[in-house]
Amino acid sequence: MAFELEALPYDAGALEPHIDRETMEIHHDRHHQAYIDNLNKAIAGTDAENASLEEILKHVSKYSPAVRNNGGGHFNHKLFWSVLGPNAGGAPTGELAQAIDETFGSFDELKKKLQEAGATRFGSGWSWLIVGEDGKLAVTSTPNQDNPLMDVAEVKGTPVFGIDVWEHAYYLKYQNKRPAYLDAIFNVVNWDAVAQNYASAK
Repeated sequence: MAFELEALPYDAGALEPHIDRETMEIHHDRHHQAYIDNLNKAIAGTDAENASLEEILKHVSKYSPAVRNNGGGHFNHKLFWSVLGPNAGGAPTGELAQAIDETFGSFDELKKKLQEAGATRFGSGWSWLIVGEDGKLAVTSTPNQDNPLMDVAEVKGTPVFGIDVWEHAYYLKYQNKRPAYLDAIFNVVNWDAVAQNYASAK
């Protein structure tokens, strides 16, 4: 069962000025598509062909590096597009906001931790807000296209929000100023979508 690229849930220019149209088009139409194409090639003829993406990632150590890199790339980007949106930003509310305050002390503190995790990730990777195996929120980061669902992850859990810190996610607009991108992205976070992920992950 081949994986397919879903259309963005909003127009590619909808996140401007924070994330530019050209970056979104290249990122979604080319980079994400390439992960899917390469994942489909890598799982062809293996037992992963009939598994869900989550199942593949949970047992990723038994598959090839191509499955790990491209399966992670597909999952991570799928999540990334879904937690961004126009007319977004602000702060989370409800149960998620309460859990953030209990775990981190405040939303500002969570934001700082996510930005630090992204800024200090050497090379390419991701900064994550996850529900850990203990059911509590935590911030972590992973290299390349790894994610906390994988059995190879140092810190395991269910990602509810992720920030892509690969250069292709920000370089056209922000060049080498990753912290500026990590600041701007909070203007386009769809906290309702993150709250839904949190409710499911709990």
